[in-house]
Amino acid sequence: MGQAALSAAGLRRREVLALTLLPALAACGREARPLADRIASRAAELPGGWVGADVRSGHRLREARPSWDSAPATPRRAQVLVLGAGIAGLACARRLKAQGVDVAVLDLETRPGGNSRSHEMAGLPCPLGAHYLPVPGDEAPEIQALLEELGLARHVAGRWTYDERHLCHSPQERLWLEAQDQWVEGLLPPPESPAVQAEYQRFAGLVERARREVGFAMPSTHHRWSSAHDALDRQSFASWLDDQGLRSAPLRWYLDYCCRDDYGAPAAEVSAWAGLHYFGSRHGFMSLEERESVLTWPQGNGWLSAQLAHPLADALHVGHTVLRVREERHAVQVLSWDASADRPQRWEADQVVLALPLFIAGRVVEQPSAALTEMAPRMRYAPWLVANLRLDEPPLERLGAPLAWDNVVYGRDTLGYVNAGHQSLDPRRGPCVFTAYRALPQAQRASLLTPDWRAWAAQILADMAPLHPDLPERVQAMDLMRYGHAMSIPVPGLRGAAALKALREQGQGRLHHAHADLAGYSVFEEAFTQGEAVARRLLANAR
Repeated sequence: MGQAALSAAGLRRREVLALTLLPALAACGREARPLADRIASRAAELPGGWVGADVRSGHRLREARPSWDSAPATPRRAQVLVLGAGIAGLACARRLKAQGVDVAVLDLETRPGGNSRSHEMAGLPCPLGAHYLPVPGDEAPEIQALLEELGLARHVAGRWTYDERHLCHSPQERLWLEAQDQWVEGLLPPPESPAVQAEYQRFAGLVERARREVGFAMPSTHHRWSSAHDALDRQSFASWLDDQGLRSAPLRWYLDYCCRDDYGAPAAEVSAWAGLHYFGSRHGFMSLEERESVLTWPQGNGWLSAQLAHPLADALHVGHTVLRVREERHAVQVLSWDASADRPQRWEADQVVLALPLFIAGRVVEQPSAALTEMAPRMRYAPWLVANLRLDEPPLERLGAPLAWDNVVYGRDTLGYVNAGHQSLDPRRGPCVFTAYRALPQAQRASLLTPDWRAWAAQILADMAPLHPDLPERVQAMDLMRYGHAMSIPVPGLRGAAALKALREQGQGRLHHAHADLAGYSVFEEAFTQGEAVARRLLANAR
């Protein structure tokens, strides 16, 4: 055996020894206190706090709003005014500007991106929201064209190839099995019996049958809606699973996790259409050996939103809370609050794109359409908490699969954490950032308004410390992002609503809707495609 092989073998033996002695090693150099006491003590002294969203700006709509007369008499002008700089708004404005349209974009936050914003801790980039994009299929030509334009994809000899630097590196996913005290590769729980394995296979078969007989696409608006979709949309995913006799705990936990991950709510709250769409529109029901190809970056989808925002430059006006929108015969008037000037601002445009959540659009439009009036109160939104933990170095690992990009705990209602530095090719140990996600019940929305972020920090540490006993001592700072209305929940009856379809297809008048809400749930593909569709419609109408 050569010297290099001997060194590698020695390293492996040392790693195994460290993992075997992990509980003792984790206690070395500190007082042997109960874990709860260590977490409370660490949370009380951590640097950090709330970042990202400006709660006061978002809640300005609750207050007495300024009148039109309070703003300067002479409005600022644009051909097209896009309200909202999330993915849909950025996609729409980018397409219009590329075609020479005089466009302006307003957003209440200080940085564009919506649910796809990013953050940085001591020079280390990390996500504040969405953190990956599945490789698109042929039903998403808009996404394929974007990725080609950004240099991420090439169409060669009739097939798409992707820059491997941006594809998620291995190991991609792992699952913590508390009962076995170890990590296993993948997120689907290993079947604990032949009966569970049989349920996995039966559910996979039902997904494939639904793909053939019902049909799914990503984005969903690229597939014709039918009575079969309506039948699935009218019932909850949990009740549909019950009807199929699929009740094993591992399968139901995994499907609940998938729904909370994409929709912010469990299977009992989302429609059966949404539950099947999660698998049918992408990869089917994955086996333990299969992995979906995804694109990801240290800053998550903030990388994508930055690319979309870059060409807009001076067209972006951040720190503007939209207060009123009035459609007139020859123009649209918009009243916003300019946070930097601390005063109202008036805008005028030939056309206005409402790239806003529907519940916000319903508040600001002075004469809403019948479809908006119907849909705004029907929308349900999931609150989210995203916590970025800066560590002085990666924590000690337990037995089983090594640190992966996505790390989830079986049986918990948390969403686990992402290693923000996973894509780095630097082999050296050093400071890193873990990004923890929690989709909260709607009843806990108000609890995110607490100024005491340390209570939430303690909860995050309590979730993660059992996985890494030395993590409380490794954490150097924690920044938390709160989303009161992070994403639309595709509750039963929402996706198939005629009023929602009317908002997607609205082509008359001067107001146009472009937001992921129009698909009933929030993912990049739906938002980007909605923005592109409205931009193309406006350009076609202008000819």
